[in-house]
Amino acid sequence: MSAAGSDLPGAGRLPTSARLLRSVRRVAREPLGALGLVLVAAMIGGAVFADILTAFEPNRISPRDRFLGPSFGHLLGTDQLGRDLFSRVLHGGRIALSVALLSTAVSLAIGVALGLVAGYGPRWLDNLMLLLFDSIKSFPTVMLALALVTLFGPSLTAVVVVVVLVNVPGYARIVRTRTLSIKESEFVDAARSMGAGTARILRTHVTPNVIGPLLILASMDIPVVIAIEAGMSFLGLGVRPPTPSWGAILNDGFAAIRDTPWIAVAGGLPIILTTLGFTFLGETLRDVFDPRLKGRG
Repeated sequence: MSAAGSDLPGAGRLPTSARLLRSVRRVAREPLGALGLVLVAAMIGGAVFADILTAFEPNRISPRDRFLGPSFGHLLGTDQLGRDLFSRVLHGGRIALSVALLSTAVSLAIGVALGLVAGYGPRWLDNLMLLLFDSIKSFPTVMLALALVTLFGPSLTAVVVVVVLVNVPGYARIVRTRTLSIKESEFVDAARSMGAGTARILRTHVTPNVIGPLLILASMDIPVVIAIEAGMSFLGLGVRPPTPSWGAILNDGFAAIRDTPWIAVAGGLPIILTTLGFTFLGETLRDVFDPRLKGRG
């Protein structure tokens, strides 16, 4: 068993539900953490219960209701096709949340695997992996997105691939650095002397000690992923119409912002609030569970 295992967030013999509740209470004691929890919970709740919270279909066109202002019937007004903006914002949250969670999970899985290989492998492999990470990281995000869209066309798949390629090098470098320090630890030397193989050492002793801080950093990257998805959809490189997306709503409002500013507000406000929510929550998680990462925003 790893010597540093007790330092991981939530380590102990308490049931998983009890550890989770204790962690939520620790985060909620911090003002920014509590605000982040509220904003994130509102975003997730709105996305999950979108069909219950609104009576309008997000893609239902009603030409007679074009450009209606906010009212009790349409809380955020309607767009140029008469579609209810509140419904489109809630359903757009599903797109943002699904892209953020999927791409972050894939980025973590690939980044951890590559970082372990680079940190625990021979020196020549480490140098080769670093060259690969730096080469991928050197591409501007917009140029990378344009290249992928040219190959595959605008789609959610293109958005996920862009996010994965952007995030993997950073995660892999963090895992590599921590693996380099852990593999020289006494408990790893002891496991090696007892005949433990490389796969067992990485799985049992190294991975549990690098994944905790990485999860905290990944939670802080979720708003970046949401911003990338919204930006690509705003440029027409993300989801295809008429699928609701915050970036697409913002693009619709940009053309008529002087006469109907509520469309742009409906597209931009959820991006701002979600970004603030995940940022506050991620920073509080970092400060509470791993103060060593404080100041590395």
